Amino acid sequence: MEDAIGEGSSFVIGIIENRAKEVGLAALDLRSASLHLSQYIETSSSYQNTKTLLHFYDPIVIIIPPNKLASNSAAAVTELVDRFYASVKKVVSARGCFDDTKGAILVKNLATKEPSALGLDTYYKQYYLCLAAAAATIKWMEAEKGVVVTNHSLSVTFNGSFDHMNIDATSVQNLEIIEPFHSALLGTSNKKRSLFHMLKTTKTTGGTRLLRANLLQPLKDIETINARLDCLDELMSKEQLFYGLCQVLRKFPKETDRVLCHFCFKPKKVTNEALSVDHAKKSQVLVSSVILLKTTLDALPLLSKVLKDVESLLLSNIYKSVCGNEKYDLIKTRIGDVIDEDVLHACVPFVACTQQCFAVKAGIDGLLDISRRSFCDTSEAIHNLANKYREDFKLPNLKLSYKNRQGFHFVIPQKNIQGKLPNKFIQVVKHGNNIHCSTLELASLNARNKSAAAECYTRTEICLEELMDFIRENVSVLTLLAEVLCLLDMIVNSFAHMISTKPVDRYTRPEFTENGPMAIDSGRHPILENIHNDFVANNIFLSEASNMAIVTGPNMSGKSTYLQQVCLIVILAQVGCYVPARFSTLRVVDRIFTRMGAVDNLESNSSTAQIAILTKHSVGCRSLIVMDELGRATSSTDGFAIAWSCCEHLLSLKAYTIFATHMENLSELATIYPNVKILHFHVDLRNNHLDFKFNLKEGPRHVPHYGLLLAEVAGLPSSVIETARMITSKIIEKEVTRMELNCLQHHSVQKAYLVAQRLICLKYSNQDEEMIRQALSNLKECYLEDKL
Repeated sequence: MEDAIGEGSSFVIGIIENRAKEVGLAALDLRSASLHLSQYIETSSSYQNTKTLLHFYDPIVIIIPPNKLASNSAAAVTELVDRFYASVKKVVSARGCFDDTKGAILVKNLATKEPSALGLDTYYKQYYLCLAAAAATIKWMEAEKGVVVTNHSLSVTFNGSFDHMNIDATSVQNLEIIEPFHSALLGTSNKKRSLFHMLKTTKTTGGTRLLRANLLQPLKDIETINARLDCLDELMSKEQLFYGLCQVLRKFPKETDRVLCHFCFKPKKVTNEALSVDHAKKSQVLVSSVILLKTTLDALPLLSKVLKDVESLLLSNIYKSVCGNEKYDLIKTRIGDVIDEDVLHACVPFVACTQQCFAVKAGIDGLLDISRRSFCDTSEAIHNLANKYREDFKLPNLKLSYKNRQGFHFVIPQKNIQGKLPNKFIQVVKHGNNIHCSTLELASLNARNKSAAAECYTRTEICLEELMDFIRENVSVLTLLAEVLCLLDMIVNSFAHMISTKPVDRYTRPEFTENGPMAIDSGRHPILENIHNDFVANNIFLSEASNMAIVTGPNMSGKSTYLQQVCLIVILAQVGCYVPARFSTLRVVDRIFTRMGAVDNLESNSSTAQIAILTKHSVGCRSLIVMDELGRATSSTDGFAIAWSCCEHLLSLKAYTIFATHMENLSELATIYPNVKILHFHVDLRNNHLDFKFNLKEGPRHVPHYGLLLAEVAGLPSSVIETARMITSKIIEKEVTRMELNCLQHHSVQKAYLVAQRLICLKYSNQDEEMIRQALSNLKECYLEDKL
């Protein structure tokens, strides 16, 4: 399976849809042997849910049913794949391959957990589409790769509709979660300007993938989030535990999770192919996997020692389930019966090749011992040849180098070559300051050395047959170990490492409530604060009684940064990490919708997001909506009308909404709707120049004629500017009069909402009973005296 996996994506996806716009999706990860099943109803004509999942999995293959046999509605998914994923390999499987009955049987037999634990027995009919997709995906993979999936080896998860926060692909781009928004312009040196690259200090490939997956689909379960936060609390308070785990995790090979593929996917019966070079490569990978597994199990006692006295639930569960599991010792013992105890996982090509050839103990297989002798003889002959050339051609700095594909070759510093190389040297290539070359003698010895090594791999695989069968019987515990190591890598080497590099108390633990407010005190942008040392912190408070904040201010005052900042803090909190704030309490967000940028681009689908935002089926009361400069790309009257209408619509959805605008007239909404809060970014006007403070304050504030100031700088005649000032003052006078009338008309309702906001704060406060009684008494007094 190694050839199919590589360094990039490793997901094969099967997808099918019925006439009711219900979609079933199965995502099989070839690298970590996991199967993710999702089934949901598409709520938008643009198929946002499906696009979000495809963006998340980033598949290398998409398997779909044929168009001809699909209903008109079911062809929509196929069109989506053709339009947006044209570069991904598309496989059209017969309709019969999408068999939910076969899918249920396959999942039951292949899953590490029992069907009852998966919910398969209860929800079989509910998940029939994703089970059909699973059948097509698994069968295609087995046929394409020539393997059979080992029973009870796949980690299977049912996502239902969405068990994680849903962030659509447009929002992922707007919030710069994975890549900087202008990555093509900024270049590779600015990668740290995304949240993912800021946190990517993980040491394993599996930990890096888990980090990416968590940022794209943050958790929604408060218990799981708090378990991670408890773990971080313990790591931050116990330096010895933190640094001990950092050291131990380095002992585990970087590719630990990849080893599962070679135990979860068993090759089908071999025929004449067993003697081919390709089979020798597969044997080499298998032997390498056994050595890697041995190295991993050798490091387990060190992990057990570090985790022995932990207190947090997450770390103690890891200690009980992994460090206290006798099956790992049993597997290690069986490996020790066959594999030489001195063999270790190596990354240097020739060292790794030698380790693989000598992995099995001597005396177990006579033919293997003969092949080893031939391998040693040819390796020695190659080194002797190098010594001979050093003397014969006066090249004391001639070195032997080894690459997996090329085998042995010579490397000679160019400065040591006087004139031309002797004709004996062939395949001469200049590489930097060195010359890479070979000779006919070396090529002959190389071929014999490779042949001996290939025979060693094949004979070693035969010797490992019984051991492999035993490992496959216990592959579920290896799946658990891989998951645990990836999780520890993310929490320790990413989250805890990032927090430990910051000044004390710069990152704090977020608190979560079921239905409480979103309150962030002195929040900072997690990416930009690393670039700007003097970054200005700002607050946010949203609740049921005040669920919309309209943020005003001139261009460049910090509105877009603020919107992005709030979303990134929420994402960090829901992956179980500390956040850059003095204090924060949040309710779990189930979906984030963003609309950012000055222009609606239909081709890039940026306006599709705002359509989804305005759809009641998409937005729930736990959604977080951030909209920036809506209506800017049209006329002032139409833009203002669209922005006002959208605000009124969003208020009816009861989601938490932050609406940034340069249209100060929108402040009038707060005089009519008491659950609207007006905020502004403070700007000083000095000597006809704008001094941006980037400090968010409550209430509306009109920056006098900043547009006219810019016009004056641009060189417009003073008479034109004076006329514009007169017109502006008349318009403002009318607006102020209208706002005063609205305030008087809705004063009683405004008071009631202000009281409700204070009561919500008291409900979720941590103060004692006496303090709450005093606060209630003060609130009553202020209400009666109209001093709220």
